[in-house]
Amino acid sequence: MNVQVLSDRVLLNDYLSGDRSAISKLIERHSRRVRDYINMMVKDRDVAEDIFQETFIKAVRVIDDGRYTDNGKFLSWVLRIAHNQVIDYFRAKRQNKAMTEAEAGYDVLGSLRFAERTVEDRMVSTQIEKDVRALVELLPPEQREVVMMRYFSGLSFKDIAEQTDVSINTALGRMRYALINLRRMIKEKNMILS
Repeated sequence: MNVQVLSDRVLLNDYLSGDRSAISKLIERHSRRVRDYINMMVKDRDVAEDIFQETFIKAVRVIDDGRYTDNGKFLSWVLRIAHNQVIDYFRAKRQNKAMTEAEAGYDVLGSLRFAERTVEDRMVSTQIEKDVRALVELLPPEQREVVMMRYFSGLSFKDIAEQTDVSINTALGRMRYALINLRRMIKEKNMILS
């Protein structure tokens, strides 16, 4: 077993046994990797430092609550928390920004500008897709099937009806209920999908 992994496990166990300095040693050990990752993503030292602090506050809270499962991948787990904190930062930034038409990507004629998507845009969009796919998995089987066929396979309702051996109205009805259920789940989970 890797000495680093063993040391992480020992420090975690020491912390959980009451040695408060053990968590500081663990954070110090991984701080450079986590800080570098966050800096690379947000490109703003002050914001990165805030996200860094939030990441480890959240990690310690999860450990204190007994919700951390030690599988020998502490650094990967902390980096995943940091990644989610970065995504939350970009989402909040996007929500709080009042945009002009030009900033929103439209020129004077109202046509969409062709602009490269930023790293933030790609990260948020990837996370939104993961969030939506996770919600779709929670739908009843018939509704999930229609959503997958329509949005992920691009089939028409006529094709969906034929493949599932139901009427077009039934396929449309299943989609309608799927969308109602998805909206409800998004609201219940306070998700921001933009």
